[in-house]
Amino acid sequence: MKKTILVTGSTDGIGLVTARMLISLGHHVLLHGRNPAKLEQAQATLAGLPGGGSVESHVSDLSRMDDVEALARAVTDRHEKLDVLINNAGIFKTSAPVTQDGLDVRFVVNTIAPYLLTQRLMPLLGASGRVINLSSAAQSPVDPNALAGRVKLSDDFTAYAQSKLALTMWSRSLGLALEDDGPAIIAVNPGSLLGSKMVKDAFGVAGKDIDIGAEILIRASLSDEFASASGQYFDNDSGQFASPHLDALDPQKTVEIVRVIESVLAELTGSV
Repeated sequence: MKKTILVTGSTDGIGLVTARMLISLGHHVLLHGRNPAKLEQAQATLAGLPGGGSVESHVSDLSRMDDVEALARAVTDRHEKLDVLINNAGIFKTSAPVTQDGLDVRFVVNTIAPYLLTQRLMPLLGASGRVINLSSAAQSPVDPNALAGRVKLSDDFTAYAQSKLALTMWSRSLGLALEDDGPAIIAVNPGSLLGSKMVKDAFGVAGKDIDIGAEILIRASLSDEFASASGQYFDNDSGQFASPHLDALDPQKTVEIVRVIESVLAELTGSV
């Protein structure tokens, strides 16, 4: 059955390969990127693929919550149902680590924007949908003050690892809270040091076959094994559902991180 799937950050890397595979399987893919030229090029490349799939594109800068809101509205205006949301867009290293709102851009793009986008698209996803959040093997304890922008993190890896644990924490919290009343929300580590632009820029290595990451995202989006896995964490390095960082299993710490995310969003958008 043809599904409608939004893949954020799909102009290159794992996101682009995932989109290509989904289109080749016959699905309708909503591409997303912040660079209009790259997005147009990606759509042109994917539009002619065999397999019966189709493609549309949406421009949005996920470091700006107004853009996230606009993306959600654009998708809602065009579709009555969204089967899968893959929150793939992410930032590791950047020359502009602080947003116009004074927040660390890693937390904004990797953690906060996916939370807001998921909340806004919840009516389209319904109880049968899925939200696949791109986590990482790199997870480290989250400083709530850094998440809120009150403390600056000077190290790229630290900021990235904290943002990915924060994402994993809210994925588990929201996924378990929704139970059968909302989409399955699953955090996935697609694999360590895959050959994406992010890995090349961050570590200066070619990385492993990027298809490894795209293939697990396809499984997480479509296969029955993930249908009842809401709130769980899949580690593609070990090839199985596994325990995330212990902080993600701590209800008190998780409640605090979700509270900070919602507080930041309330300040930026007036609501969550």
